[in-house]
Amino acid sequence: MDESKMVQTDLVKALYTVPPQILLTNSKDLHFRLTASCKVWCLKVLGQSHDDALFGQWFVETPSPQGSKERYHWQTQNVKQSGVDDMVLLSKITEEAIVENLKKRYNDDYIFTYIGPVLISVNPFKQLPYFTDREIEMYQGAAQYENPPHIYALADDMYRNMLIDNENHCVIISGESGAGKTVAAKFIMGYVSKVSGGGSKVQHVKDIILKSNPLLEAFGNAKTVRNNNSSRFGKYFEIQFSRGGEPDGGKISNFLLEKSRVVSQNSGERSFHIYYQLLEGASAEQRENLGVTNPNYYYYLNQNEVYKVDDINDKKDFFETLNAMEVIGIPEDTQAMVLQIVAGILHLGNINFQESGNVAVVESEDFLAFPAFLLGVDQVRLKEKLTSRKMDSKWGGKSETIDVTLNAEQAIFSRDALSKALYSRLFDYLVEAINKAIKKDYEELNIGVLDIYGFEIFQKNGFEQFCINFVNEKLQQIFIELTLKAEQEEYVQEGIKWNPIEYFNNKIVCDLIESKVSPPGIMSILDDVCATMHAKGEGADQTLLQKLQMAIGTHEHFNSWNKGFIIHHYAGKVSYDVGGFCERNRDVLFMDLIELMQSSEFLFIKDRFPENLNADKKGRPTTAGAKIKKQANDLVNTLMKCTPHYIRCIKPNETKKPRDWEESRVKHQVEYLGLRENIRVRRAGYAYRRIFKKFLQRYAILTKETWPVWRGDEKQGVLHLLRSVNMDADQFQLGKSKVFIKAPESLFLLEEMRERRYDGYARVIQKAWGKHTAVRKYIKMREEASDIVLNKKERRRNSINRNFMGDYIGMENRPELRQFVAKRERIDFADTVIKYDRRFKTVKRDMILTPRYLYLIGREKVKQGPEKGMIKEILKRQIELEKIQSISFSALQDDIFIIHEGQYDSVLESVFKTEFLSLLYKRYEERTQRKLPLKFNNLLEFKVKKDGWGPWGAAGSRQIQFQLGSGDEAIKKPTGKVLNVYIGAGLAKNSRPTRKDNRKSICFTNQTHNTPSYPAATQRSGVQKPGRGYQQQSGIRPQSGHRLSLLREPSQEQPSLPRQGASPRGKVAPQQLNLDFMNVPEQGVSGMQRQLSKNVKPVPGGGRAKPTPKPRPKIPQCRALYAYDAQDTDELSFNANDLIEIIKEDASGWWFGRIRGKEGMFPGNYVEKI
Repeated sequence: MDESKMVQTDLVKALYTVPPQILLTNSKDLHFRLTASCKVWCLKVLGQSHDDALFGQWFVETPSPQGSKERYHWQTQNVKQSGVDDMVLLSKITEEAIVENLKKRYNDDYIFTYIGPVLISVNPFKQLPYFTDREIEMYQGAAQYENPPHIYALADDMYRNMLIDNENHCVIISGESGAGKTVAAKFIMGYVSKVSGGGSKVQHVKDIILKSNPLLEAFGNAKTVRNNNSSRFGKYFEIQFSRGGEPDGGKISNFLLEKSRVVSQNSGERSFHIYYQLLEGASAEQRENLGVTNPNYYYYLNQNEVYKVDDINDKKDFFETLNAMEVIGIPEDTQAMVLQIVAGILHLGNINFQESGNVAVVESEDFLAFPAFLLGVDQVRLKEKLTSRKMDSKWGGKSETIDVTLNAEQAIFSRDALSKALYSRLFDYLVEAINKAIKKDYEELNIGVLDIYGFEIFQKNGFEQFCINFVNEKLQQIFIELTLKAEQEEYVQEGIKWNPIEYFNNKIVCDLIESKVSPPGIMSILDDVCATMHAKGEGADQTLLQKLQMAIGTHEHFNSWNKGFIIHHYAGKVSYDVGGFCERNRDVLFMDLIELMQSSEFLFIKDRFPENLNADKKGRPTTAGAKIKKQANDLVNTLMKCTPHYIRCIKPNETKKPRDWEESRVKHQVEYLGLRENIRVRRAGYAYRRIFKKFLQRYAILTKETWPVWRGDEKQGVLHLLRSVNMDADQFQLGKSKVFIKAPESLFLLEEMRERRYDGYARVIQKAWGKHTAVRKYIKMREEASDIVLNKKERRRNSINRNFMGDYIGMENRPELRQFVAKRERIDFADTVIKYDRRFKTVKRDMILTPRYLYLIGREKVKQGPEKGMIKEILKRQIELEKIQSISFSALQDDIFIIHEGQYDSVLESVFKTEFLSLLYKRYEERTQRKLPLKFNNLLEFKVKKDGWGPWGAAGSRQIQFQLGSGDEAIKKPTGKVLNVYIGAGLAKNSRPTRKDNRKSICFTNQTHNTPSYPAATQRSGVQKPGRGYQQQSGIRPQSGHRLSLLREPSQEQPSLPRQGASPRGKVAPQQLNLDFMNVPEQGVSGMQRQLSKNVKPVPGGGRAKPTPKPRPKIPQCRALYAYDAQDTDELSFNANDLIEIIKEDASGWWFGRIRGKEGMFPGNYVEKI
């Protein structure tokens, strides 16, 4: 049989050894393991078009940044054991044992621990090194037991099972404020973004998903006494995926923004980050246009005099916020309006009032002009709407509108209500802008990430803490419902033998807060009181306290005290001060203020207030409590429709310092999070349960009787599967509709057998495809290799027409060698070579070439420890391709070559030298964008490294002299520091390969072939032997786009600051209107400034001349010649042509510098100084 037919037969035969149903049922398990080109070939052999709907899910637009979609691996990690990874395995189940295990792991920098599928995360309060691309590769496709506990393992489990089971998943991250919930959410989104594929559109969605974090943090996070970057809003982020697993949309639901923080903060806290970012990062023009000055000038910021936070760089974050708005697609003029509203709110807070005959009067009208100017409203109308309001009066069947003046307290309330409304509606706009940018017309699959501020207990707990703790109470209820209560109820329903576990069910606390009747909950009573209150005052709050005492005073989880009430939450008792409860619950924005904002000359501000003022007002207005109750219940319903995953975050201390462990605090969290009960339920129950049908679908491939479909009773089919893998009878129970498997190890056995079965089939197909493509690839390589040495070196007769193979060691079956190579690093060439030392003695080395490194691996006898006397593989040398200076050869037909590198050279001998050279030549050019220097000479010199103190141990050089001899085998004769090599003449230097290759594949010819029919599934050959391949698919690393400019050019239409004699909005000034108030007041204590304010508002800086900006110190810079990917956490990544600031040059070749605000090390030979 000729070569052409043999190739066709091998390809088709390989495909037909796989059960046809695996190909025809669109299996994602096989899809993950085959390269895109191999899948195209499979479909062509099957006679299908690769856009056929049946096979559409086999294809992904582009590979992930890591390259291949072949994600499954079996490499275990040799890691230090610290405590137990899964606390289900603890010998004692007590709070003390749990705390001790967490402490032991925390002190060894292991912050993640499992309780079955639940992940416990302890905030380390420092950067840890195991969140790099290496860890992403390690956890991608790995089972939970293969690697140490990690948030990436949970994220990967969600992503893979979403695709395999076609089900939505969500992760509920809970814990108190400062426990690390927001960071955990970022890691999950970052992981999913990295491992999922997609083209440019998908990448755009990923960018928006990741950039939404800094934007929402700027406007929704603040420093509290418990956390420097506390989320002051709730966020449920749904990342939407196509059926192929690419993120192609998303949706954010936000709730419970802490609006009161805009106007006041607790002692030791700040307002939202965006205010301080604007004050620190605004350009000179922005400072002038927006009236930006020092933070102590603004009443809304100076109440606590907390302006700086140690680990937050407000100026840098400001530019990141602007960049995020740019990426999300917010137009430049709208960005300017967003900052204008932020500044307008600050100036609005500086309007103060005093009493004059029980009527509010603006203390200094100078402070009215700037907010009026920034908000685009008339100054007189602003004063009027803040000090009075219209009310509808009904008398005798007639209604009329009357003007009611406000007292100073009511006027301050109106001012603050307007400020809070402006800010909350601006925040809603930003969320809406993100949703619009990633909106998807239809839903397929999604992963939801819930990030909400945690349970809070402060010195003074108000309405906001009450709402926050209520939502956390609801989340705890979900956890109980789905992990404890539902689990035990399921055993009863399915008739499973079970010992019940006692636990606290917090539904009684949720009912105490939200119940409508019998007895009414706190929120219902609060709404009733708010419906009857007419004016602001403490009377309503006292009425609330009295009604609570009457209605629920005897409830076991409720107590009252003179200023409020106490609720016995799941996290402990919390006392709430009722002062301001009713006002904050009413959350009223009077129609006068809405009308004022609708009169703004800025369309953006008008659009934020779309209310119809002429509509009839029917029924009670919706209160803040009613809104949050509805949002919380909607959230619960959304979460209950997904397959849930849990992250329980623990805060180890209140100092926010690493390695600080407060035993009592951690124990309290362990108790109220119910971790002990969780462990007991997992140990007493069953780790896995699945309905019979889905269990059969997932594991049907394990036996020929169940594949592709079990024909009999489902329960008997499950029993057949379990017996086929020899699972012990005490490890499972069959219920009425589900199978229950007790130990995680039993489940891992099933999963491993399933993975290996799919892997076996994939390897059969991929190996045949690889053999076919290798023919084309290596023929081309043979030609390229010949060109490199053409007219420079004689060729061997028996190798010039040799087929190139690449791997001459069999790396697929050599895990002892694979351990030195990164898990998904492709191997281009592998061969056992001869290495010459300084004395010209020879020793064997395994040489491995990858796209980034050249490895030389030797063997040594272990001299001590438990493996003493054993021969172990040792990595002798790892050379970065960029650091290779040149390669030297003789002009004769010998196999010796020298790799020249900065420190010392390596002299090697390999019969496959030409193949190796062609691959190295290509990879070097890819990495460095320049040709690899080659030297051909019969007198070669090489450097040796210092090796001891003897005469042969000194550093220096050696020579190899090549001379024409006889025969094809080289004869070596060392003489002192020279090695003489004698070899006969080979083929002429201008020789080229002469063998032609006419092999073709069946699927790429234009002829039509009769496609053989599939054999029946029962006629197939036996199952493949278990094994895991390391085959990789090369992926083109995506090039980073140009950096978006952080600084915007000012809009031509942006209004300038009003000056003397000019109207605030450029209109004709009212007669006798003194516009000196446009100047910013003098510096000093803000409260005293408002009382002693003069009629003329001072300019910023207290009237001092504007200082000349200091010239920026000239920092040396360099330009990147090549792209570099950081190999460690203290290194910088950059692209070619990026500018890097040089902080320090080091003689070692590693420089220290700064790029995009990050400092780190980088190789000096990658850059040129400017």
